[in-house]
Amino acid sequence: MDAGVVWSLVAGGLYGLAVATAAWDRFPLISGSEHARRWLQFTANIGRAPNTVDAYGRAVEDHLRFCDSHGLDPLAIRADAVAAWIGDMHTRPRPTGTADTAVGLSSATMQQRLVAARSFYDFLVEDGLRERNPVRRGQSSRRGGGRPRHGLVRRVEQAPWIPSEAQWPRILAAARQESPRNRLMVAFAYDGALRREELVSLEIGDVEPAYSLIRLRAVTTKSRRSREVAFGTAASALFVAYLRQRRAMFGRADGSLFLSESRRNHGQPLGLSSWSKIVERLAERADTPQLSTHTFRHLRLTDLARAEWTIDQIAQYAGHRDVTTTMRYIHLSGRELAARLHRATIGLHADRERLLATLSDAR
Repeated sequence: MDAGVVWSLVAGGLYGLAVATAAWDRFPLISGSEHARRWLQFTANIGRAPNTVDAYGRAVEDHLRFCDSHGLDPLAIRADAVAAWIGDMHTRPRPTGTADTAVGLSSATMQQRLVAARSFYDFLVEDGLRERNPVRRGQSSRRGGGRPRHGLVRRVEQAPWIPSEAQWPRILAAARQESPRNRLMVAFAYDGALRREELVSLEIGDVEPAYSLIRLRAVTTKSRRSREVAFGTAASALFVAYLRQRRAMFGRADGSLFLSESRRNHGQPLGLSSWSKIVERLAERADTPQLSTHTFRHLRLTDLARAEWTIDQIAQYAGHRDVTTTMRYIHLSGRELAARLHRATIGLHADRERLLATLSDAR
């Protein structure tokens, strides 16, 4: 079930009213706990993004499963029980299909689960059901000359994978074998540096061919802020070709841009999982297993940095509130950084050399 469906069903019921059972089937332990169920419903009702609600639900479901298997009561556990949960995550095998075969969940996954668990326990504390939150917070700044206090899991920042100059043509060659719809999705995903949710949520009216612009509505973005992104001539030609095919297949000129072509969901808006499956097919065909729906976004933002956009401009294009997030997306090679350093300092070196030359005039 897509995260958007889960969110709409969870948020559809207010406190004290019944919520559709289909959504809670995804989180049986949360569903069976009055406090956890109220917390997840609260998280949805305050307007968290659908994927955030889904990720929080999966994280706390995992935590409750650990507690249940060890006879622990979430209303009474202490920090050592949280540490035991973290230790368990450190020993689990990585999900199948990932390039990294090391044991233990990734640092990013564990960080995400701890953030969700902390939110859950904050809710219990505010409700008067617990006195303290057992999930310790980190402290990045130094206070009173003391040492910074790290969180329970050290954050490991890894540069995002982007295709090399040899891999990118292979990915595009694989995409050329796809339908006009899928080829347009690849072009828009790259040109607009679009997130998966932003791409599949596009409507025909969001695209302005005359100005080569895509208007992203606030409701479809992670930051809940609208923005505009551009697309190139290749995407423009693909857009025209797809619209022609779309009219012939569905006879509609409005609504969601990307519609399902399958018999089961014919004419329905394309879902998140469908786009993920398209990219998985491209990854297999191009022999690039690291390729994901986010790769197009990473590559586009890196290319903007290569074109010497400022970090603030890239952050605005990406829809990031904080430029530190943008910095994690940009992946310049050592050779590119060295060339940029040379260009930036060539004038300085010339000035230094001129001043050093005055030494030869000394008596």
